[in-house]
Amino acid sequence: MIYNNIIYFLAVIFAVSTAATPEQPWLAPWLGLPLFILLLLAFSLLVKKIFGLSYFSSSQRYFAAEKKATLLATGLFIASFFIFDIKYYAQPLSLYNTLPTGANLLGLLLFFGFLVLMWLRAWPSYQHIFHSSIPRRDFVLNNITTNLTIVLPWLILSLLFDLSGMLAMDNWLQGPWRELFFFLIFLVLLGGFFPPLVHRLWGCVPMEQGPLRQSIERFFQSQNFSAKILYWPLFEGRMITAGVMGIVPRYRYLLLTPALLSALDQEELEAVLAHEIGHVKRYHLILYLLLFLGFSLFAEALSTPLYLLLSSHDWLYQLVNWLQISPDKLLTSAVAVSLFVLMLLYFRFLFGYFIRNFERQADLYVFQAQNTAFPLIRSFEKIAAMSGNIRDKKNWHHFGIGERIDFLEQCENNRKSIQLHHWKVYGSLVVYCLLLSAGLWSLHHLDTTQLSKRSENRYMQAMLTERIRQEPGNSQLLKLFGDVMLQNKKERAALHAYERAIQVAPLTLSPELANNLAWLLLTAKDHSLRDPVRALELASSAARLSEKNKKGYILDTLATALWANNRVQEAVAVEERAAALDPDNFSSYQKRRDTFQREAWEAFNFETWP
Repeated sequence: MIYNNIIYFLAVIFAVSTAATPEQPWLAPWLGLPLFILLLLAFSLLVKKIFGLSYFSSSQRYFAAEKKATLLATGLFIASFFIFDIKYYAQPLSLYNTLPTGANLLGLLLFFGFLVLMWLRAWPSYQHIFHSSIPRRDFVLNNITTNLTIVLPWLILSLLFDLSGMLAMDNWLQGPWRELFFFLIFLVLLGGFFPPLVHRLWGCVPMEQGPLRQSIERFFQSQNFSAKILYWPLFEGRMITAGVMGIVPRYRYLLLTPALLSALDQEELEAVLAHEIGHVKRYHLILYLLLFLGFSLFAEALSTPLYLLLSSHDWLYQLVNWLQISPDKLLTSAVAVSLFVLMLLYFRFLFGYFIRNFERQADLYVFQAQNTAFPLIRSFEKIAAMSGNIRDKKNWHHFGIGERIDFLEQCENNRKSIQLHHWKVYGSLVVYCLLLSAGLWSLHHLDTTQLSKRSENRYMQAMLTERIRQEPGNSQLLKLFGDVMLQNKKERAALHAYERAIQVAPLTLSPELANNLAWLLLTAKDHSLRDPVRALELASSAARLSEKNKKGYILDTLATALWANNRVQEAVAVEERAAALDPDNFSSYQKRRDTFQREAWEAFNFETWP
């Protein structure tokens, strides 16, 4: 259950943290609020139906219903978060984007709101199936505290990120070093702060002194292991499971549910304890964190190339025109969705591969602790039978109990299989580290120059198109759009933009607009667009409008227009004035002057223009 919820919360956290804050909500508040309330009501009714179908079923059907309802809650929340632009309303909490964690916190609270509705609907089925007398309020609170521990580390790290930005730490914490720095802080928090906090949130209490505790402590001593022993009231202690948390021995806790303790004999209990000790001895808790860090570093390195790649593709801007939305919003969403899909694939398959094999590696510690796997096999058989015949049930994060039993029997018959599995795990980790290092190095050394130029041009074009759609009478925007089109060698589109700019503001013609249109009319590769007579009029206007602040490139355009109209001597004189005004480009102007004297405009190839 907890492993599945981690995936759901990762999806929610990703959506909340990557969503952009819009200038205005897509739906007006008077419409958005009632629609959101209707969505919650519809969700509540759907969840009631989902759990109603499991009312007279087994515990296995109850957990399947809970999984389905949680998935529904996750999907509806993420959709509503974007549709209703929740981040727009969360701006005061984020101090208007100064402290983004505030807005993220509101998003998480709303997601917990969906979950609370789900748990309220789940309570009658839970009571009936598990013969529980827990009050509805306590049932909901227990579920909240259980899941709260999943998001607390992220909230604390997010707050630290925000504070580092506010304190101007970004100047010396950049790129992967920033990730590593906060990962070290996270290790410190995880080692000393989170375990005591988590066991209090979960309502765990120390096991009382007595024969059972003494036997467990003796077993710990035999394995050179130490941990505080706690009762774990998961599902009122009815769940048959155990767990270990904490990296530092002083803050390490072994969690045992009462149902597990009552189901197993002493030898079987020690086999389960050996499994938990195996996690610690094989450093799985630290390896889990390194796998999280690996994805964080890879996503950080991939984000910029991915942004450039997506922003350089035409399909994105076709979608912008079709949806009539801001390119910035769509591009941000496209990058976020791409990284989100990558994250799901990473955790579902790669992280899932390691976590399954870590569990099997922890199982194998029983051979070191008890020299045989039969007690652990017996405990697995009991757990499978008492949990609703789940022997053959498989999931993404654990091998099925039947598969684990078969592997233990194989190792019992052939002890070489134990070492082979250890080699498999460590070999996989080495390959993972090599591939991750190669990927990070490649991404950080990737030459994105050409991709960046194309991306900037396409993005600028789309942004200007959107702005022109909003402000069709803005001649400056039309002029900029024409410049971008001309730079991209789309001459007809540039000509159309320049003409529109002149039409909407004929009395405020700027020298740059007149100059750029004149240059296009002179040098267009499409000869049908050329008009030297009008180009001379525009170039003369540009020179006259810039009389007080003469610029070499404007006089250069005028000189070219004079030459195109067979006024060669005037063209040479104006070109010499341009060279005098702009000495940095003196040689280019001199070459053009020589061209005026040597060649005719009609026969000149402008592709070789100096």
